[in-house]
Amino acid sequence: MKLLTMTLVLTSVLALVACGSTTTSRVATGTGMGAATGAIVGSLSANAGRGALIGASVGALGGVLVDEHQRGSFSN
Repeated sequence: MKLLTMTLVLTSVLALVACGSTTTSRVATGTGMGAATGAIVGSLSANAGRGALIGASVGALGGVLVDEHQRGSFSN
């Protein structure tokens, strides 16, 4: 059950990170969704605070990467 919950949450976060039209909005969306996801996943292991911090970091990085991809920085 935990694996299914984590998979669904992470999938929804990746889908929502792309929301936004500017760098700031993409990073903010990624950070917020990452923090929420990290808190949920962290609460399953009784450490929601650490999960939220890790999730926010990963979400911010995801937002930056999505923004760079949208700009075409990752072309072959």
